[in-house]
Amino acid sequence: MSALWAARPDHALAEAFRGGDPVALRQMYDRFGGPVFHLALRTLGSGADAEDVTQTTFVAAWQGRETFDPDRGSLLGWLLAIARRKVVDRLRAAARENRIEDAVRALPEATDSTAAPDRVVDRLVVADELAQLPAEQRRVLELAFYDDLTHQQIAAVTALPLGTVKSHIRRGMARLKQRLEVDGGAS
Repeated sequence: MSALWAARPDHALAEAFRGGDPVALRQMYDRFGGPVFHLALRTLGSGADAEDVTQTTFVAAWQGRETFDPDRGSLLGWLLAIARRKVVDRLRAAARENRIEDAVRALPEATDSTAAPDRVVDRLVVADELAQLPAEQRRVLELAFYDDLTHQQIAAVTALPLGTVKSHIRRGMARLKQRLEVDGGAS
């Protein structure tokens, strides 16, 4: 049976996949699992994480199979786009876990509670202001400061031009500074 599928072109496989044929899903995995895994491994550097991303990519593809439009691109391109989003999700989750661990390690001893309320207020003000930024600008700032990505890495992850990334960061920081100055939080 797989020899029959292997002989079929991508458009026939795509139609069977969109129609919910589980054999087509298996064939897609056999045909495109390697490139998806390679993309994830190259970016994440961990075989276990790359396997997880590969699996979640194909689960997401199966669940959203009706959104595949062969007129807009190939199956491989569609799968790689899903995989890139899953890699970014994995990077964000890892960065979030690292931030939480670092924050817990950096917590002051229980005896130094005088500065804690001010720090909490500052963090709330920053979080509130970030939430008010346009989604694209907020994402760029989060990638820069929470995920500690360079401007070039942010441009690659978001597919935005480098100049746009820099502008989003500059304008976002200016807005945060203005808000902190208005609230009396900046020196």
